[in-house]
Amino acid sequence: MGPTRKPNVCRRLSRRALGFFARDAGVVQRTNLGILRELVCQESTKFKNVWTTHSKSPIAYERGRIYFDNYRCCVSSVASEPKKLYEMPKCSKSEKIEDALLWECPVVRFKNWLLVRTHFLFNYNINFLTIRYNIFGNVTDATLSHGILIVMYSSGLVRLYSFQAITEQFMQQKLDLGCACRWGGTTGTVGEAPFGIPCNIKITDSPPLLFEVSSLENAFQIGGHPWHYIITPNKKKQKGVFHICALKDNSLAKNGIQEMECCSLESDWIYFHPDASGRIIHVGPNQIKVLKLNEIENNSSQHQISEDFVILANRENKNENLVTVTASGRVVKKSFNLLDDDPEQETFKIVDYEDELDLLSVVAVTQIDAEGKAHLDFHCNEYGTLLKSIPLVESWDVTYSHEVYFDRDLVLHIEQKPNRVFSCYVYQMVCDPAEEEEILKKSC
Repeated sequence: MGPTRKPNVCRRLSRRALGFFARDAGVVQRTNLGILRELVCQESTKFKNVWTTHSKSPIAYERGRIYFDNYRCCVSSVASEPKKLYEMPKCSKSEKIEDALLWECPVVRFKNWLLVRTHFLFNYNINFLTIRYNIFGNVTDATLSHGILIVMYSSGLVRLYSFQAITEQFMQQKLDLGCACRWGGTTGTVGEAPFGIPCNIKITDSPPLLFEVSSLENAFQIGGHPWHYIITPNKKKQKGVFHICALKDNSLAKNGIQEMECCSLESDWIYFHPDASGRIIHVGPNQIKVLKLNEIENNSSQHQISEDFVILANRENKNENLVTVTASGRVVKKSFNLLDDDPEQETFKIVDYEDELDLLSVVAVTQIDAEGKAHLDFHCNEYGTLLKSIPLVESWDVTYSHEVYFDRDLVLHIEQKPNRVFSCYVYQMVCDPAEEEEILKKSC
């Protein structure tokens, strides 16, 4: 018998990360979320409107917290009734909150001590750069996402650059947030007023171009397995037509031209599914198509688009007859179709994905008499099956701006009315105790 080998800590950690232990934290969490999904979708479960509030400033929501007054006031929506967590002092007249960076980290307990593992994303590169016309040309907009600098032009051209390559080539000085720095003959603290963040990247030459494409209104998305992108050909008559192409060689996928045949005032929209499955969601006023990207048989270098499933609005076939009477008294009937987003028919307004419960959430609205009524539907993300429908008690005006969040056992509706009046409606799950107990017993 050979010597006893000490357990490999790295191997144990990797096994735990992959969920190989029967009762590790990952397994327990997945089990709990499975129970919650079953509770959410069971027939007897209701979502009750527990709180409604109004504000003259924008209302924001993020992970169980509702923010008021430009993030100055924070309210928890997790408890049975919303509870104020904190309220920061009012800003002076010379200051105002422009935006907020929300940060969270895992929490670990060890020997009754609370350990907070901090991961500073901006330790060494709090970079600031200017997009100069003499380098990039007549730019209309620019943004930074996933380490890629995206530059857009009025012609519809979209160009992608590596931000890492730009920082390595053109950074003049590294900056540490909150640390003292000397810049331009002045000393101050990086990120604090009045010193702020110096412009420490000065691009003096055209950086290496990763990719460029032309698209109507600069609409451009990347996703899928392998990488593909979605654009609309850069002609106005092509609005509502989407091309899905391979990123490696710009080749159009088979069935890669997607056009939803609908007659509506509002455009349909398309995007890569946020569940990392590589699928694509295409939303119109009366149907939601979930598309998948597959290899073509006997040709692994090319891919094709096919339907995974389709969700249809609950509608009646309403072809209206227009009756007119001629001068001779003859009755003439003319048939015409209603718009696909006619307010008197059920119309899809919002489609979202609840990643922890693996559910698609869909807001559908119907105009009844003078007011609109909305309901939030939960669909199986794998097959599209309708699992639950929740009516919203408040009326829904299609001319207002709306946001709806479904977060585990919470539904939150934020509405912007004219004259900057913001309303927030909070719904919480209410279960039948007997059925909840039965589900918990089955999971044990």
